[in-house]
Amino acid sequence: QVQLVESGGLLVQAAGSLRPSCAASGRTFRRHVLGWFRQAPGKEREFVAAIGWSGGSTLYADSVKGRFTISRDNAENTVYLQMNTLKPEDTAVYYCAATPPYSAITSSGGYYSYWGQGTQVTVSS
Repeated sequence: QVQLVESGGLLVQAAGSLRPSCAASGRTFRRHVLGWFRQAPGKEREFVAAIGWSGGSTLYADSVKGRFTISRDNAENTVYLQMNTLKPEDTAVYYCAATPPYSAITSSGGYYSYWGQGTQVTVSS
C-alpha cells in the first residue's frame, strides 16, 4: 500500500517555474514507477511524466518535453516535477500516481494503482 500527498501547487505567471512534490508513505517506494498526470477543467485526465524505479528511465508527454523534468529521491520517498517556461495551457490539477511494485514504466493511467489528492497549478497570462 502506498499513500501519496502532493504539495507545491500555486498561481504563477506565464514563463515562470514551479516545483510540485509528492511525498509517499510505505517501505516499497523504490519499487514503484511514479507518474504525474493532470486534469484541466472540462478535459480528461492526461499523462505528463513518469520515472522508473531508480530514476534512470523517464517518459514525457510531447506537450511538456524540454520544459518539465521529473525526478525522485528514494531516500526521502519523494517525487518532484520541475516545471519551467509555464504556459496558461498548463493550468490544471496535478496528480502524482504510483504503479504496483515492479511494473514497467508507462504513460497509461490505467496501470497506476495509487493516486494522490491533487494540487492546483494555475498559470496566468
